[in-house]
Amino acid sequence: MPKHTTVKDYIRTIPNFPHKGIMFRDVTTLFADPRGFRMAVDQMLHPYAGMRIDKVVGLEARGFILGGAIAHQLGTGFVPIRKQGKLPGATLSQDYKLEYGEATVEIHKDAIQPGEKILVVDDLLATGGTAAAGIKLIERLGGDIVSCSFIIDLPELGGGKVLESMGMDVHVLCEFEGE
Repeated sequence: MPKHTTVKDYIRTIPNFPHKGIMFRDVTTLFADPRGFRMAVDQMLHPYAGMRIDKVVGLEARGFILGGAIAHQLGTGFVPIRKQGKLPGATLSQDYKLEYGEATVEIHKDAIQPGEKILVVDDLLATGGTAAAGIKLIERLGGDIVSCSFIIDLPELGGGKVLESMGMDVHVLCEFEGE
């Protein structure tokens, strides 16, 4: 069995999923390994040690896994941003563009109070569409985003640049070239 010394070592690549030509970066192998999962969570929260963070926001769906663990370690609350129609209370919605089409994400209207310090987390930063939509929802509620943290960045798809153009601090654990 190969030795895993970095978070990237735990991530499996599945060729041609979900479509031919796509190299899918699968974090379930990272999550399944207790050492790898702890390493990822620790590295994602380390830059924020000693900073005020009131809530961690996780983007659907793998951001929920990470966000819950990071919120627990930071002693903060956790807020999910979900696909349209999945939250039971009063929500705010934000549309965004996908590679082929559009989607909508939502947050509960009472999930974030004005001035709260927010850390946004997800597993993958690709084009930045989902994260940008989540950021817009948080800002509409008056949240102050401290940073956005991801396990993987696909820099060729430009998501980091999109978030930075929105004034966001972006932290990633590893990068993969190509799709």
